Amino acid sequence: MALFLLRRLGHGILVLWLITLAVFGLFFVAPSNVAQTLAGRQATPETIALINHRLGLDLPIWKQYLHFIENAVQGNLGYDYYHQVAVTTIIGQALPVTVSLALGASVLWLLLGVFNGVISAVHPRSLADRGLTLFALFFYSFPSFLLGLLLLYFLYFRLTLAGYTWFPAGGYSGFTQGLGAWVQHLVLPWLALALLLAATYTRLTRGSMLDVLGEDYIRTARSKGIRESRVIVRHGLRSALTPVVTQFGIDLGQLIGGVVVTETVFSLPGLGKTAVTAINQQDLPVIIGIVLFASAAVVIANILVDVVYAVLDPRVRLH
Repeated sequence: MALFLLRRLGHGILVLWLITLAVFGLFFVAPSNVAQTLAGRQATPETIALINHRLGLDLPIWKQYLHFIENAVQGNLGYDYYHQVAVTTIIGQALPVTVSLALGASVLWLLLGVFNGVISAVHPRSLADRGLTLFALFFYSFPSFLLGLLLLYFLYFRLTLAGYTWFPAGGYSGFTQGLGAWVQHLVLPWLALALLLAATYTRLTRGSMLDVLGEDYIRTARSKGIRESRVIVRHGLRSALTPVVTQFGIDLGQLIGGVVVTETVFSLPGLGKTAVTAINQQDLPVIIGIVLFASAAVVIANILVDVVYAVLDPRVRLH
């Protein structure tokens, strides 16, 4: 186990290094003039040169990159160009919003997707199976921004006109400000994410369960007189969850790195919305910091998935 974790950690560090190279390269290949933007249109060439010098943008690209790597190894991701706020502070302020959104939505989509998938697999080609498959296909092909706008229109705008102020239009209320306000501000974004991703998990669980329920050991368990519910949950679902865990690790890692569309639609100041703002302002330190954090979240999620694999299925060995 220790050797496996060290090997995967080494691979993860290599991936993060390659990502920093890619982001740096894209930033300097694309046309940009941060100093001009900061100084304004009426700025003199001397002022622009001074800003470039203060930000270190007048150095060769390879020197800028080396400085960034040296600081990053020490936990310093730099400061944003516009307000000189530490990138780690910016990430720390946006992270609770994204984590709240990702974790809440993941609970909903797991419960909904796995439950629907099991029902469909246990009753194949039934009316319930066809209905749940239609549900999965419908939301699977639904644009995320459109679903968010529809939820805002029907559950916020129309209800507010009718005198029911159950849901806010957007924004975020921290957990420290009260559990009720926290849930109230996040329930619509949770639904928007959960309905889309539950469709994937419904199809994935259904297919995996159908394969597992046809295995010899399932027929053996049934022939021994074990209750059907125990056969399905204890013997069938546990083995069928292996691909679900894989997908869940990937999805959760990506969501913690930022949910751009959902955060933008619901005006949530999370990592995704912060990244979009940084890209529009060509704020390289913030862009790289968020991309690195998102990449690290995906790497860690994949390592945890491999470990959970071995717990769910004893036949899986870590190499």
